[in-house]
Amino acid sequence: MNENESTYETCTINEIDPEAVAFVQKRALPDHTIERLSRLFSALSDPTRLKILHALTVTKELCVCDLAVLAELSVSAVSHQLRLLRDRDLVRARRDGRMVYYSLVDQHVADLMGTGVEHADEG
Repeated sequence: MNENESTYETCTINEIDPEAVAFVQKRALPDHTIERLSRLFSALSDPTRLKILHALTVTKELCVCDLAVLAELSVSAVSHQLRLLRDRDLVRARRDGRMVYYSLVDQHVADLMGTGVEHADEG
């Protein structure tokens, strides 16, 4: 941390702006939304899950075996990550005979990944 960063960590006085606080409080997210958002971002905090989600943004759907190769992990390890991504409503599964194919739940997930990649590439 450089000198300039440390000067911005905290205020030098303890004074609130009641109008700013009231403005934000009126627009506060409900607790259930905060909880779901927290679960979403925690799901995105793992490099393996990000590799899986990225692969699914590049192509429509992939089976567990394909995703295991792309993530350079065992099928079992990828299955575990896919289960978490399914629980967080980020991917869905489709069975075709003995094969199970995974895809993104909707365009929001692809957009979120795209925005995240853009932001990561800026720095």
